[in-house]
Amino acid sequence: MRPLKAALPDDPAPSSPEAEFNDVLRYHDGDADAAVRTLLEDCRHLREQLALTQICMSIGFTRGWTPSFDRD
Repeated sequence: MRPLKAALPDDPAPSSPEAEFNDVLRYHDGDADAAVRTLLEDCRHLREQLALTQICMSIGFTRGWTPSFDRD
């Protein structure tokens, strides 16, 4: 799997979800399976980073806010 960041500009202009989908698919040469695998790996990595952040942060540092794994 290739990291998606390498294909995207550093400061991307706001785009629609459909345009983002097309960018991801184009990056993977139209291979939807590879695109999904990469996005799932990215999600797994971000969840691990969130878990580490949750462990390392004190409640006082964030004035009571804690990270959540679920979308609101």
